[in-house]
Amino acid sequence: MARRLPPLGMLRVFEAAARHRSFTRAAAELNVTQSAVSHQIRALEDWLGRPLFIRRNRSLDLTDAASTLARPLTRAFDQMDEAIRRVARDEAERVLTVSAMPSFASRWLLPRLEGFQRARPDLDVLIQTSLGLADFARQDVDLALRFGRGPWPGLECQRLLDDAILPVCSPRLLTGPHPLVRPDDLAHHTLLHDDFIIGWAEWLQAQGVTGVDARRGPRFTDSALILQLAVEGRGVALARRVLASRDLAEGRLVRPFGDAVPIDLAYWIVAPAAHFRRPKVAAFRDWILREAAEETAAAIALAGGGPTSVDNTADPETPP
Repeated sequence: MARRLPPLGMLRVFEAAARHRSFTRAAAELNVTQSAVSHQIRALEDWLGRPLFIRRNRSLDLTDAASTLARPLTRAFDQMDEAIRRVARDEAERVLTVSAMPSFASRWLLPRLEGFQRARPDLDVLIQTSLGLADFARQDVDLALRFGRGPWPGLECQRLLDDAILPVCSPRLLTGPHPLVRPDDLAHHTLLHDDFIIGWAEWLQAQGVTGVDARRGPRFTDSALILQLAVEGRGVALARRVLASRDLAEGRLVRPFGDAVPIDLAYWIVAPAAHFRRPKVAAFRDWILREAAEETAAAIALAGGGPTSVDNTADPETPP
């Protein structure tokens, strides 16, 4: 049987006016004008065919009809409010929001994320990418993956991956008119620079290489861009080992020569301590720590295995 009800908007305005015994306070609560409240009340009175309020000089009283209607409406709106809040809470618990730098998200996290989604199909992961630090006080973020020296005050910080820098290039650059055999051969190739890490000058100095102009080549603040250019054979990138690991393992990039140089920066899992007590946050933390441990073990196993190997033999850093 179809319900015969007036429009919900009229009932909402009436319930607020009846509860406050004031059109003015009802208008303030609903963020509308007092005249809009009066209009809705008149429309409801016309729909019902009877008056709802007795207007006095400085007061507003309910008629018998209004009293009969007001209490059930208040209970109904309270129940709807609670139901909506419950659904919103359930939705919030189903979504896991992770903040990460664009380069780490695209080159390391996203290729592995399917594994977490298979393990936890009940959770939807929302990746927020930003070069800035997540503000847990102002943003709806469950946890963040940061790159830096750490730790950060007021946050629980867990070291995820240590890093180093190393030259990488397309396999095509190992052959051709100027094949990359020794670091000196870099003089014939475009150097790709990552402004977030130490540069070519420091790496060449660490290798004892002279005669290569370390200032040549384009510079980028997005580490993923230099890796993409390197994959396309458009230069030699001085890359972060962590970000290049998948391309190295799958042969899109190779290590032509030289050692990986450790840097005093690492990847961290960070969040307020209370966040890690949330089951969804703890589940993601445990998963990503396992992924990082597997990568570190694979990197150690491949170290010294030729131009496509990944060197991870440096002693891990300790937090400052």
